Amino acid sequence: MAQAMRPHQTGSLFATDGKVHPLQDSLVVVTLLLGALAVVAAFFNNLHLLSSWAGLVGIFTGGFGHYISITTRERFLIIIGLGACAVGFFIGLAHGGPFGGVIG
Repeated sequence: MAQAMRPHQTGSLFATDGKVHPLQDSLVVVTLLLGALAVVAAFFNNLHLLSSWAGLVGIFTGGFGHYISITTRERFLIIIGLGACAVGFFIGLAHGGPFGGVIG
């Protein structure tokens, strides 16, 4: 018996259910961008403020995005971004933290 073909459903790049999820998609993108920024800034000792704050904001953004995510693809990309944010945040903490040199 021939299998029924599914029509090509246009929707979001991150949605596997064929529906558009603009809030979830934007949180995925923001978390990935903040994770990349935090990791790149963590390579430089003098950018610990940027690395720490980008990582911290990315952790909260990714946590909320993971909480409201609908599809597995969104969750997968958010976890990648959360990992990058956490690495950048903790290396930024090791280099001076989010208030290093500003307070004290």
